[in-house]
Parts: sequence; C-alpha cells; structure tokens
Amino acid sequence: MGSAKNAKNTSTASRKDRIEEMRRAERARERRGRITVVAVSAVVVAALVGVGAWAVTKGDDDSASGTSDSKAAASGSGHFSYDKDGVGTWSGKLARNHVAKDVTYPMNPPVGGDHNQVWMNCNGDVYEKPVADENAVHSLEHGAVWVTYNDKASDADVKALAAKVKKTPYSLMSPVADQKDPIMLSAWGHQRTVKSASDPAVASFFATFVQGRQTPEPGAACTQGLSQ
Repeated sequence: MGSAKNAKNTSTASRKDRIEEMRRAERARERRGRITVVAVSAVVVAALVGVGAWAVTKGDDDSASGTSDSKAAASGSGHFSYDKDGVGTWSGKLARNHVAKDVTYPMNPPVGGDHNQVWMNCNGDVYEKPVADENAVHSLEHGAVWVTYNDKASDADVKALAAKVKKTPYSLMSPVADQKDPIMLSAWGHQRTVKSASDPAVASFFATFVQGRQTPEPGAACTQGLSQ
C-alpha cells in the first residue's frame, strides 16, 4: 500500500516537474519573441531614419546640382578688406558647389562662390563679349586671373591688357559693363582696381595670383572648357 502511495506521489511530482519545465520553456519562447520584436523594430526604425537622411541629402544634392528654379547664393555675408597696395581680400566664406543655374554674387565681378561645372577657357583667352560669371568663377577656382573692363576704359588700355593676357597662361579677359571701375583684376577671393594697363599693379597682381596660393584647385585645366 505504501509502495503504491509512494509511486503515486512520485508520478505527481514528475508531472509537476514536467509542467514547470513546459512553463519555463514557454516563458523562454516569450522572451525570445519580445527580443525579436524589439530587434525588428530597431531595424525598421534605422531603415526609416536612413531613408529620411537619404531624402535630405538628395534634396541637398539637387540644390547643389541646380535642379531648383531659384537662384543660388554664392556665399554668406562678407566684404573686401584692402591692404596698403590696394588689393582687396574677401572676408566671407566662398562656396565651391557646382550649380546649373544663375548665381547671385555679392561682388561684381565675382571673386568666388558657387559656379557652373564648366570653366571659361583661361589659357590667355581674350573675349570681346561678356562671359557668364558662373563660368568665369570656375576659372578663378583653377587659379586664373580675370581682367575685366567697362566702356570707360581707353581703347589703348584694352589693347595693351589683351596683349598681356594672350601671353599669360591661366588668365582671361572680358568686358563687364556694370563694374564700378574702368579696369579691374580678379582672382579667387581677391580683387583690385588699376589705373591703366601700364600701372605696375597689373604685373604685381599677375605675379601674385596667377596660380597663386589662393588657388583652390592648383594645376586644374584652363583649356577644354567653354569658349565663345
């Protein structure tokens, strides 16, 4: 009788053990399920964040590549600070993005900022008609000096400056009707006015800024670009 009772107790205990083991297994499955849900949720959130970041970046890329209809701003606020020799240095940051639209520059002629992906040929090129600022600025980025003049410059000065440009690689020349002075010289981030073609400041500016230290892309091409 005692043996039967003991057997029954043993059977009951074994059954309880199996039930407890099943419960432990079920709790373990629930924990794994919760972990899986959290992991999947994290992946989904990361994916959504990635898509959002891509969308923002894509918007920035579209803006930089000129897909927007509005004009691009060349740079933030700034001004020219002039040294004792009359050379102005632009104080603001000059952006260097390639854009396929018109750019509003804070100075005239511009000395840097966002610009067209195609440069004006600047291997001693003299243009008799105005060139697009956005192409000329790209030439400045390559280390060119840009000689500009308006209708107040004398024919003799224009002819003499053209002769100098034609024999100077990394330079170009074109008219800019609305510039403030008859003859102006520009390089990336720098600009000055000269009195005439014979002004010693012309040679000094060329010596300093043709492929000078200010050049963002020294050695970049001044040929195989845009020409009139």
